[in-house]
Amino acid sequence: MYIIYKVYQMRRSVAKSLSSLSLGLERKVKCYNGYFINENVFHTEEYGHGRKIYNNGVCVKGSSNELEIDYYGRLEEVIELQYYSEQNRVFLFKCYWYDTTDRGIRIDPHYGLVEINSKARLRNVNDVFVFTKQCQ
Repeated sequence: MYIIYKVYQMRRSVAKSLSSLSLGLERKVKCYNGYFINENVFHTEEYGHGRKIYNNGVCVKGSSNELEIDYYGRLEEVIELQYYSEQNRVFLFKCYWYDTTDRGIRIDPHYGLVEINSKARLRNVNDVFVFTKQCQ
């Protein structure tokens, strides 16, 4: 509530985008079955069911204890959160994540291809959402 109060105090000197952000999110979201970002097309698993070709695999670069780690998942939902201004939108991917230890993935030493064990899906993961811009 503090930011709403400060924006109200400053009124016209505040940028319109900051003013709309201070109002928070709208109470509705939009869901999509696909999204184009970073020169890749991603589709939800449900969209691809029964199709011969589709991409629902997601890779997010991350780090843990100063080590670079790639996180792999399958796209479950594409969600658009919208603020009270048309120009302020955030797109998220909701994903199933896989174990990135030796149990969950194998990297071909010759070609560098990543093979994911579909039975090594992580359960009880608290953080299932990523920003679409983070995905490869």
